[in-house]
Amino acid sequence: MALKGNLRDFTITQLLNLINLAHKTGTLIIEHPTEKVTVSFREGKLAYAQDGHEDNSLVTILYRAKKLTAAQHQVLKKRAGNMSDKELGLLLVNANYINQQDVLISLQSYFVSVVNRLFTWAEGPFRFESNLLPPDDKITVRVSLENIIIEGTRRMKELEQLKDEIPNLDMALKFADRPGANIRNFNLSVPEWSVVSYINPKNSIKQIARTTKMSDLEIRRVVYGLLQAGLVELIRPEGVTLKLTSPASTHSALAQPSSVQSAAMRPAATRPVASEPSKEEQKSLIYRLIARIRSI
Repeated sequence: MALKGNLRDFTITQLLNLINLAHKTGTLIIEHPTEKVTVSFREGKLAYAQDGHEDNSLVTILYRAKKLTAAQHQVLKKRAGNMSDKELGLLLVNANYINQQDVLISLQSYFVSVVNRLFTWAEGPFRFESNLLPPDDKITVRVSLENIIIEGTRRMKELEQLKDEIPNLDMALKFADRPGANIRNFNLSVPEWSVVSYINPKNSIKQIARTTKMSDLEIRRVVYGLLQAGLVELIRPEGVTLKLTSPASTHSALAQPSSVQSAAMRPAATRPVASEPSKEEQKSLIYRLIARIRSI
């Protein structure tokens, strides 16, 4: 009989610990409102992982890992579309496109990234099928779960802290009115630029996350950094939009004077701009006040 449950009652950390300690072989299937992830194990070690909404073909994984150029990726997708991952991997190695280590490291990095996303899921039905293994045409790896569990637990704690700072992803962002600086003069990361390009009073943080394909942890991390830099402010969205406003409509906003510093030297967070804070926002402010009192 398959192990079944919900992440509300049995966390991903507990599941991975059980699989690791019991040296289980099989596949864990976890569903989310918009996603379905399958993770396979052999004798308690990570062997394979797949996000059902992503292209997890070997050629695409190698392209994301920068082992193939865009042109090579396009040609291989077109000409080798009917080849299995094992056949394609052998072809690429024999043709000296890449080496065997490149293949294994790229796959390992992708599989681990899929598992890491699960640590931010607070709920969702799961089941463990001991008789279900990855398709024979897929390349598998062997990755110890100990480090994955440690890193995942750290991510969970970070997410909880960020939820205290940014409790509501239905809020929108606007550029702070800070004279004397231009955002284009500062060195923002790629994720920060992705978020900045969609900043508009009509776009909620949740919409930006969905469009940029960021997890709750990733979007909160970026927004918190921008808030700490004094670059943006939280506001209530202007009405309800069915389609996210494109980056082109925010180009004029990017020229607005703003102030940003490196992550190591950022000023205090900009407080949300709202006439009447919600209960979640009040909770965040109360936590900060308690922390401040304790530090005195």
